[in-house]
Amino acid sequence: MCGIIGYIGERDAAEVLVDGLKRLEYRGYDSVGIVTEEGRLFIKKGAGKINDLKEKLGLTNLPGRRGIGHTRWATHGIPNDINAHPHTDCTGKIAIVHNGIIENYIELREKLEGSGHEFKSDTDTEVIAHLIEEELKSSKLFEDALRRALLQLKGSFALGIIYTDDKGHLYFVRNESPLVLGIGNGEMFAASDIPAFLPYTNKVVFLDDGEYAVVGKDSFYVKDLKTGNIKDKKIHEINWTLEMAEKQGYAHFMLKEIHEQAKAVKDAIYGNLETIDKVAEEIANYEKVFVVAMGTSYHAGIGAKYFLQRLANKVVLVEEASEFRYEFEDIVDGNSLVIAITQSGETADTLAAIKLAKRKGAKVLSVVNVVGSMATRLSDLVIYTYAGPEIGVAATKTYVTQLTVLAMLAIALAKRLGTVDGKYIKLLEGQLQDLPKYVEAVLGYENKIKALAEELVNKRDFFYIGRGVSVATALEGALKLKEISYIHAEGLSAGELKHGPLALVEEGVPVVAIAPTGKTFDKMVSNIQEVNARKGLVISLGDNEELEKVSQVFLKMPRIDELLSPVVYIVPLQLLAYHLAVLRGNDPDKPRNLAKSVTVE
Repeated sequence: MCGIIGYIGERDAAEVLVDGLKRLEYRGYDSVGIVTEEGRLFIKKGAGKINDLKEKLGLTNLPGRRGIGHTRWATHGIPNDINAHPHTDCTGKIAIVHNGIIENYIELREKLEGSGHEFKSDTDTEVIAHLIEEELKSSKLFEDALRRALLQLKGSFALGIIYTDDKGHLYFVRNESPLVLGIGNGEMFAASDIPAFLPYTNKVVFLDDGEYAVVGKDSFYVKDLKTGNIKDKKIHEINWTLEMAEKQGYAHFMLKEIHEQAKAVKDAIYGNLETIDKVAEEIANYEKVFVVAMGTSYHAGIGAKYFLQRLANKVVLVEEASEFRYEFEDIVDGNSLVIAITQSGETADTLAAIKLAKRKGAKVLSVVNVVGSMATRLSDLVIYTYAGPEIGVAATKTYVTQLTVLAMLAIALAKRLGTVDGKYIKLLEGQLQDLPKYVEAVLGYENKIKALAEELVNKRDFFYIGRGVSVATALEGALKLKEISYIHAEGLSAGELKHGPLALVEEGVPVVAIAPTGKTFDKMVSNIQEVNARKGLVISLGDNEELEKVSQVFLKMPRIDELLSPVVYIVPLQLLAYHLAVLRGNDPDKPRNLAKSVTVE
C-alpha cells in the first residue's frame, strides 16, 4: 500500500525522488521520506503530505546522485515523524524503505535487541535494517548479508535498500508486493508503480516474487533470493505517456479519469476484438465458473455473473478473493474456470486466489489493466482493459472497461455456444459499439449533478437500489460515495429493501434507484413507491419517463439494453460522489485510510 521510488544516475537524486513520490502519493500519504548518499547518508522524513513537507523539510536539498524514497500508508506504528521511512541500522550506513508486512518482526526484534541493537521506531520495517547489519558482521559482501537477512523474513515485502559503502549500487527486493525497474540511458529507476518514473523512461522490468535486483546507473541484474542465481528478465516497453498520467487542467485526477471513460471504453473494445474470440474459444466448455476480485473489481465481477448467466447459460459464483482462498480450496479443481479481475494485477488477495486456483489445476483468466503485472504472469489467459494509468484511488475508468470486456466475452461465448437468439446478439453488438457515445452523453449531465450535490451535501445516509445486473451499479455507486465523501451509503438489491433496510428510510433520506427498462422494471417502480410511502427522497436513473412520476429527481438515461446499462449508469453516480466529496472539503484523489492498490492481506 506504500509507494517506493529509487534512482541512480547523474541527476540530483533528491529532485527525481520527490517528483516520483508525488506520482506515487495515491499509494499512501501518511508520511514521506527520502535518503540520498554523498559520502554518508542524508535523510529527511516526516508525517504529512508531500507538498506540505517539501519546503518544510527541504526534501529536494539533499546532495547525491543515488537514493530511495517512500510515501507511507501506515500498518505498524502510527503515522508520525519517527515511523516515517526510511529506517536505518545502528551504524547509520544502511537505509530501508518498505511496502508490505513482516509477520515475524516481533520475534526478530526481540532477538536483535538481545544482541544489542537499539530501535527507534514502532515499525516492522526497521527490523530489516538491523538484520542486515547483524549479518554483515560475518560477511565481507553486502549482497550476501542482504540475502541471508531477507531469507529470515516472513510476510510480504517490497524493499529499496541503500548502503553507504557500496557506492555504485542500489538494491530492490520483491516478495508478494509490487516493484518494477525503469531502464534509462545512463540511469536506472525502481518504483512501486510505473507512473513514478514515466517522465524518464517507458522501458521496464517487472520483478517476480522471491527476486532481488542489484542496480547500477548503467546496468542491472536480477537474482533469485533463495539460490542467488541470476534470472533472465524481459524488458517491456509501456505505451503509457506522461500526458496520460497528468491532470491536464482538471482539478483532480478522479474527475479527469471520469471524463476519460468514453475513450477508455472505446480503447477496451477495439483493443480486444481479436483477443476476446480466442479467449472465448478456450473457456467455452467450462461449466464450473468462479469470479474472484476485491472492491470495485468485485462489483465488475457481479456484472460479469449476469452477463455470463443470461447470455452463455453459465452458472457463476462470484466471491471476494480474500474469502475464496480459504473457503473454496476443496471445490476448485481442474474442471474449474477462475476469472480474476484486478486493475493493478497486484492485489494481494486476488493474487493469492489465483495461486490457489493454479495449484488446484484450474484454468485462470485474468482481466487486468497493467501490462506485465503479477496477475498476468501467473494466469493462463489475460484480457487487458487498456484503460491507461489510473491515479485516482477511487476506481472509475478501470471499472467501466472491466465491465466492457466482460460483456464482450459473454457475447462471444453466446455466439460460440448458440445460447442466445442471433438477432439479440446483433442488437447487443451494435449497442456495445455505441457505448462510448452513451458514456459521453451522460458526462454532459455534470452541471445538473453538481447542482444536485449542492442540495444533498448535508445528508448523512444514502441507499442505492437496483435489480438484476443493476445490483452491481447500486453497490459500486454506494462504494464511490463512501470512499471519497465519507457519507454512509448502502447498495443493495431492491427486493431486499423491505426485508430490513426500509426501517432506516425516513423523510428526506436519499434513495438512488437504478432502473433501466427490463424484465424487473415494474418491480423497481413498486420498490420506489415503498420509499415514497416513507417520504424518502427518490433519485432515479432510467430511460422510461414513468420514473419521473414517482421520483423527486429523475435522470433520463440513454435507451440501452439493461445488460449493458452498468457501463453507462455508473457515470452519473461517480460524478455525484465526486462533487459531494469536493463540496464537503475532501480530496477525492486521496481518501482517508485508503490506498490505490491493496498489496497486503
